[in-house]
Amino acid sequence: MRSHGMAPNPATADVTPAVLAIGRADFPNILIDTLRRQAGVGHCMVFALTRAGAARCLLDAGNIPTGSDLGAAYAGQFREFDPNRDMLFEAEAGAPIMLPSFAPRMYGARYRKIFFNDSDIVDKCATAIWTGDTCFYVNFYRITSQGRFGDAERARLQTIAPAIGACVARHFQEAAAAAPDQNLAALFATRTPLSALTPREQEVCRRILLGLSSEAISQALGISLHSTLTYRKRAYERLGISSQNELFSIVLGLLAGPRALN
Repeated sequence: MRSHGMAPNPATADVTPAVLAIGRADFPNILIDTLRRQAGVGHCMVFALTRAGAARCLLDAGNIPTGSDLGAAYAGQFREFDPNRDMLFEAEAGAPIMLPSFAPRMYGARYRKIFFNDSDIVDKCATAIWTGDTCFYVNFYRITSQGRFGDAERARLQTIAPAIGACVARHFQEAAAAAPDQNLAALFATRTPLSALTPREQEVCRRILLGLSSEAISQALGISLHSTLTYRKRAYERLGISSQNELFSIVLGLLAGPRALN
């Protein structure tokens, strides 16, 4: 006899592979495969934006050869000229955001040349979600050989976008939280801007990333609470940030690194 319980959500079922890949190294590959199968997406890029103005490209996967360069350019300066910026920063935390359909007139001439004309991009859809002070901005692209998104594909993206945004946010949050301390130590020792911190500032920041309270950090390092707070303040000032979420965002970007997956 058939159960009269609630039927499974078809949108959730369709993104199950991406959900199951959260926290795994192959998440970018699974994500783009899922997006290709469900809505004909050619390329996906994810940015972490903070209210304090920091930006990182966390994921670049698909069929655009210059994707990593575009990600670096957007995070570096062009984010300021994104017509979606105001809508992103006016959104409430935790609520999925679906951005307006792409139209060339929305973008300035230089932005349009670099990010669309020179890159062979002919269409774009995007979604985003805020978790704390960090916005995970997920962009879906198609190139000339694919043509623009059809009505059915656009409607499909509208349906699965909230689940995709949530998957992306959870994946990168888990990636940062799960990074072993030895990996964090190597990251802080070799990668800018973290390597610019003093050894004690690095020790404090690493323990912040591991979830320790200021009191626990003081005990672990054998220093006073006042000293811990001072080192944290100095580290944040050097990094140009003001919160733990922004520190996570920097580490997420470095852990993810530039990707160009096909």
